[in-house]
Amino acid sequence: MILKPHPSDVKNIAYYLGKVMIGLGLTMVVPVVIAVLFSEPSPALDFIISAELTFILGSVLILFCRTDKDLNWMQGMIVVSLSWLVAMFLGALPLYLSGHFNSYLDACFDAMSGFATTGLTLAQDIDHFSYAHNLWRHLIMFIGGQGVVVVVLSFFVKGLSGAFRMYVGEARDEKIMPNVIETARFIWLVSAVYLILGTLALGITGMLNGMKPQNAFFHGVCIFMAAFDTGGFAPQSQNMLYYHSLPYEIITIIIMIFGAINFKLHYHLWMGGRREIFKNIETKALFITVTVTFLITAVGLAQLGVYPKVLMLFRKGFYQLISAHTGTGYQTVYPSQFTQEWGSLSLAGLICAMALGGAVCSTTGGIKMLRLGIIFKALVQDIKRIILPEKAIIVQKFHHIQNIFLQDSQVRPALIITLIYLFLYWAGAIVGMFYGNTFLYALFESTSAGANVGLSCGITNIGMPAALKVTYILQMWAGRLEFMSIFVLLGFFVAAVKGKW
Repeated sequence: MILKPHPSDVKNIAYYLGKVMIGLGLTMVVPVVIAVLFSEPSPALDFIISAELTFILGSVLILFCRTDKDLNWMQGMIVVSLSWLVAMFLGALPLYLSGHFNSYLDACFDAMSGFATTGLTLAQDIDHFSYAHNLWRHLIMFIGGQGVVVVVLSFFVKGLSGAFRMYVGEARDEKIMPNVIETARFIWLVSAVYLILGTLALGITGMLNGMKPQNAFFHGVCIFMAAFDTGGFAPQSQNMLYYHSLPYEIITIIIMIFGAINFKLHYHLWMGGRREIFKNIETKALFITVTVTFLITAVGLAQLGVYPKVLMLFRKGFYQLISAHTGTGYQTVYPSQFTQEWGSLSLAGLICAMALGGAVCSTTGGIKMLRLGIIFKALVQDIKRIILPEKAIIVQKFHHIQNIFLQDSQVRPALIITLIYLFLYWAGAIVGMFYGNTFLYALFESTSAGANVGLSCGITNIGMPAALKVTYILQMWAGRLEFMSIFVLLGFFVAAVKGKW
């Protein structure tokens, strides 16, 4: 028998959801400061209005739903899944007020794309965005990459068990430090240090490329936040094509790879364990899949003679491939070039790269390398069972920070999540085909949305049907949270309707 949720469940969920809103409202202070510094009164007002509304809603929930109870598993998962929807609706407010979006739905699309670190956009006239609004687009990627509830874990949550449940609900099930609150703070420390170093590198490169210091460092901080958090937004409508700079591309490749690495691996690298990067199953799997998918892409480009010079083929092909595999979505080609020049084989290589993604507990999306490695190890184990004598004891292990013996309890969730991702990609492609797009292009765009990548072959535009926009929003949301917290939310609603007291 299904039991109806107790009113105390709703109260607990609403209380912590209010804390998430307060945390989000505090982040809106940053673009207000930028608007003041750059003498942008209208954008400042946009963010002040949005922040005030966010604070009011959050304060009302905290005031009327105040509780001392910690979150249980169900409540923690629901808080996480709802937090991302709340972040989308509230984060879209200043974007919509900017006047650069046709509708509030379009602004919500960009907000979810930002928080989910996807990079698909429906913004108009990006080249004339205010500094404040442009920074906000990239700041929400920085927040989303670390995790919306990680902000709350860092500053507003005291209970360790409830914090862990929220942390797991956001598809981060690996603790780096002794507890998840310290883990959340370490994630922010890593991100802040890299932010300073990356901004300096990109800012100086921009100046050497002829940009004014003010613009060079503003672009530097925006590009870093989107690259490290494997997002894909850029301050200019031409994306990375705007810079026409090989050093800029090399630096962003390094940042994208750093963003696709497990935060736990970052910790061991910081602590001097540099050998871990060569032993870890995730980095091994990433190297192999990058090599294979790049070969597929390069062969496709070479067959069509798109880039006659080998150096240009490598530069264009490898950049798009790394951008796809790390889930970033930066492009040094126009979306129309994918459909008119690249050909089916090259796009297939990019689709595979997007679908696979980077490491678990990183800022990237997709199936993830650890799951791929576990499935491969399980396949090897089963082959050994067939080949070797029946009495042979088959022991399979892999290295992920430490040596781990492979068990069915690890293989089963890896396979389930992989299959759900594949279903998500195909479901989005079917919707895309329903609206008149060819299968390959529909699959490309669907995989980009579901794996939180942001590469586009041109389907994502302000004129696409509202139902397709909503489809991609749901894909970005589901792909970022890796499904489980969303399934719990759906189960909660079913129990509320059909459950018995």
